[in-house]
Amino acid sequence: MPHLAQINIGRLLAPIDDPQIADFKNNLDAINDLAEGSVGFVWRLKGDNNNATDFHPFGDELDIVNMSVWESVDTLKAFAFQSEHVAFMKRRREWFIKYPTAYMALWWIPVGHIPTVEEAQERLRSLDDHGPTSFAFTFGQLFSPTL
Repeated sequence: MPHLAQINIGRLLAPIDDPQIADFKNNLDAINDLAEGSVGFVWRLKGDNNNATDFHPFGDELDIVNMSVWESVDTLKAFAFQSEHVAFMKRRREWFIKYPTAYMALWWIPVGHIPTVEEAQERLRSLDDHGPTSFAFTFGQLFSPTL
């Protein structure tokens, strides 16, 4: 069974070291540890700080990226919507502005494949250009693996 890749980008209200963002930044390790300890977790993008806040692939330092790989849609959903992660999602307006384009994409990958940021950017562009397809989709319109 293929694995599920995901990217989620957000535009911060202020730089990551700004006091306004401190509660978000100070909880990144705990949320990332929660993800890594979750059933079905496979991989996540990390930089020098054990998180992905030092990656700015979209050209704006206020844009931060989260990428991960999961064994299934259900395991990603369990982490995202049924764990302590939910409490932080509910607070997202304290730290993020509404992103102007597609900000989250899901896609199927072969087991063992590690997605690149460039690959993820292509999936987001596809969502903007074509809406959900088997190439890039969302929780709102899932597609079965076609690998």
